[in-house]
Amino acid sequence: MNPLKNATILPLLIALTLGCFELSPTALAVDPPPDGGYPNQNSAGGDDALFSLTTGADNALASWIWEATGSLNRQRLNHTATLLQNGMVLVAAGQLDHTVVSANAELYNPASGTWSITGSLNRARYYHTATLLQNGMVLVAGGHTGPVSRQLTSAELYDPASGTWTATGSLNSTRSNHTATLLQNGMVLIAAGYHNSTFSATAELYNPASGTWTATGRLNTARIHHTATLLQNGMVLVAGGANDESISARAELYDPASGTWTATGNLNVKREFHTATLLQNGMVLVAGGISKQGNALVRAELYDPASGTWTATGRLNRPRVSHTATLLSDGMVLVAGGAGGNGATASAELYDPASGTWSVGGSLNTARQVHTATLLQNDMVLVAGGEYINEGLASAELGRRDP
Repeated sequence: MNPLKNATILPLLIALTLGCFELSPTALAVDPPPDGGYPNQNSAGGDDALFSLTTGADNALASWIWEATGSLNRQRLNHTATLLQNGMVLVAAGQLDHTVVSANAELYNPASGTWSITGSLNRARYYHTATLLQNGMVLVAGGHTGPVSRQLTSAELYDPASGTWTATGSLNSTRSNHTATLLQNGMVLIAAGYHNSTFSATAELYNPASGTWTATGRLNTARIHHTATLLQNGMVLVAGGANDESISARAELYDPASGTWTATGNLNVKREFHTATLLQNGMVLVAGGISKQGNALVRAELYDPASGTWTATGRLNRPRVSHTATLLSDGMVLVAGGAGGNGATASAELYDPASGTWSVGGSLNTARQVHTATLLQNDMVLVAGGEYINEGLASAELGRRDP
């Protein structure tokens, strides 16, 4: 596999078999042709059919509506979105399409529903990570800087007070398609990803006090397209993803106290491009993604940190890959958009941890993938940018409960 093809042929890869299927990280999505899409999914008889066989009267329409808000100043996909401490949302970098990479950044103001340009990054990039630090600044690290493989070691900090970016210490390894997790001690853990045409098992820590990176323990499994979730006990759960061998069901835990990784229970389903959400009860919900057959999944499962095991939970109402998952203040999880079946979808659904079931939510105004979703301080969810049939989107919308 060669994940660096993502930048130019991303829309085609989802319909291919595992041997040539590749994609990329955190809010990623795929845009298959509108008349086709994922193989072996359009029959209701399949395990991961276009609509789950559980759809029915019990899955009533949730009281959730979407409304258009101000459009981004530029279309973009494979960007990041970060809720700042002042309540505004910073959207940074990404691609304007599958050939042009951006260093542009902008801010969303929930009070006015508008976007304003802020300082540009020092390096154009996509497939990077963005992490809100405890001091209110935003750390952007790694990524690609061109449509072909040009991975970065550079990292930079955004200061909301001045609206500017400044370089900080460089990563020890070039990397993209990695994960970044803010630890309880204020340091940032970067894990795995793609490095110099290889799948990486390395990890490193960023210290905001010194602005430097130090190597930490290696993962047991090299991987990309995985998820990383900070658990309530301070450990980090990494799950799924892919490497040279195949799509993986392996999961492991990082212990910040020892700087080491230990294997934990395997997922029930091999998957990449899934989402992982820490629930209020301390469990982790993994939903959707791509299976080893190249199919988008409806299956979801729960990780229990107490036992280190995964159990199946209710299935999504439609298969999704490269969707977003947002923990709401009431403890439910909102999944929106992504790709599956016949291409990008506008559908959304809500997971209820109490019942372990999904209910269909109101549809987005625009079908999209490779977008971002951010829970605002007013409990609304901001969805921004993304892609639809190979076109970058500048549109944004707000989701909220219908009183």
